[in-house]
Amino acid sequence: MENINNSNWPNRKEFWRGKRVIITGGAGFLGSFVVDQLNEHNVEEIIIPRSAEYDLREVGAIRQLLADSRSNNRPVDLIIHLAARVGGIGANLVHQADYFYDNLMMGVQLIHESYKVGVPKFVAIGTICAYPKFAPVPFNENDLWNGYPEETNAPYGLAKKMMLVQSDVYRSQYGYNSIYLLPVNLYGPRDNFDLETSHVIPALIRKCLEAKERGDAFVTAWGDGSPTREFLYVEDAARGILLAAERYNDSLPVNLGSSFEISIKDLMETVAKVTGFEGEIRWDTSRPNGQPRRKLDVSRAKEFFGFESQVGFEDGLRRTVEWYLASNPVAVR
Repeated sequence: MENINNSNWPNRKEFWRGKRVIITGGAGFLGSFVVDQLNEHNVEEIIIPRSAEYDLREVGAIRQLLADSRSNNRPVDLIIHLAARVGGIGANLVHQADYFYDNLMMGVQLIHESYKVGVPKFVAIGTICAYPKFAPVPFNENDLWNGYPEETNAPYGLAKKMMLVQSDVYRSQYGYNSIYLLPVNLYGPRDNFDLETSHVIPALIRKCLEAKERGDAFVTAWGDGSPTREFLYVEDAARGILLAAERYNDSLPVNLGSSFEISIKDLMETVAKVTGFEGEIRWDTSRPNGQPRRKLDVSRAKEFFGFESQVGFEDGLRRTVEWYLASNPVAVR
């Protein structure tokens, strides 16, 4: 294992000085914050491929991207693969085959082609959905293969998990430097607030704000409120990814989380409080709960590259609500 002792960690500004970086998904929710933070360092160039120009499901488009991004006959110094096709429980149920195929093709082909052209390092972003449905809590990276993922998001989780297998065997056979990170559920400004495809926090925020605006007596939430989740503020996640890119050089998977666990019931009540919704919360138990519990063991990230979350949950929630209100002044007054 390399770079565990922090005395070996590079100076952050010096590490990024002059580097050219591809960030797939760089225009998305998490990617936009990774880009913001990279711009604070001395990077030479950040390349953000857009799907209209480079369909990363197609190997030809990947090869074109890698060719177009060469400079002085050299490939980029680093690729951070954030691009994914993903949604909440409802979207996962409807698009299981799409999510499996699209995410598998993007990840596996991008790592392979990056290795072939000599990109020095690849940062693969996996998903908490890769964990077994009944993994012991807190989720430890050693338990990743001890069971099948929760059914509603298993195809997506398994597709992303293949990058972990690939990272391991490409390092073993080819000596290729790729790493694999497992962020927990993210939230924060710029998230997707579309009720059909969003995750739980933006969906609940929007429901509560719109119910408050209309004067509704109640809001409806999915399931029975018993499952627990851990959430990581998006700016913390971006910082963790960049610390790993700088300091970590091995294929052991690493969790990125906050170590803060909250039930969906308590989450709903906290969202109602922060948004000012004072009506009743009704639970639609005909809807799926999803995975029973999610809480990560985050000790490996701290040990391997010094990452710990910094933004408290309620503080992050307030920032998210403030951003949504500022960005949707007509929809919600």
